[in-house]
Amino acid sequence: MEIKGKKAIVLGGTSGIGLSISEKLRDAGAQVIAGSRSQCELPGIETVYVDVQDRYALSQLFEANNGFDILVNAATGGPREVKPLLEMDLDGFQGSFAKLWGYVNSVKLAAPHMADNGCMVLVSGYPARKWRPNMLAIGTVGGAVETFIRHAACELAPIRVNGLAPGVIDTPMSPLEGDARKAYYENSTSNNLIPRAGTAEECALAAIFLIENDFTTGTIVDVDGGGILGG
Repeated sequence: MEIKGKKAIVLGGTSGIGLSISEKLRDAGAQVIAGSRSQCELPGIETVYVDVQDRYALSQLFEANNGFDILVNAATGGPREVKPLLEMDLDGFQGSFAKLWGYVNSVKLAAPHMADNGCMVLVSGYPARKWRPNMLAIGTVGGAVETFIRHAACELAPIRVNGLAPGVIDTPMSPLEGDARKAYYENSTSNNLIPRAGTAEECALAAIFLIENDFTTGTIVDVDGGGILGG
């Protein structure tokens, strides 16, 4: 797909990985609409307030941009439970699936309003395929997201549906600061083949690949510094 001149909607598009994808699409010549629950202004990007759990608001957004070409969903959907299973609040575990429901909402409601040669990119995460302490809920949700991507690709063809699976990425999602932040990322990636945290831009480059490459669908691209292969 030639990105220049296309219209893209990026949900979760005003921070972290989503923001970097919005900026890459803008720089490639797309008309970009970044939707999120945060009010902000971005140069050369239209920003709108939208919650991926609000089906009516999503429907209105997609209908207003009927015929758009690119959908990216990087929204987390809400808080996620980060604890071992036996210490986990089960309502929190269930609530972690808000990410999946946000993706399902966006894909189902967007597809009828997209160009026939459109494409979608959803953001998963490497805990879907590798255990990490306290990541059982996130990994389970990620596994469901990746299965959804593959099945949706089959049902929605010729619209392409792909996934991006980041590893440990240094983004504003982490509340840690200073030495604590540095130590967390060093410890979390010490066994990776590339022992450092990734950047939002590195993830965005993979998303752009999935958008531009017309021969990829139902594909999950790992951007994890070899985290899955590391010890």
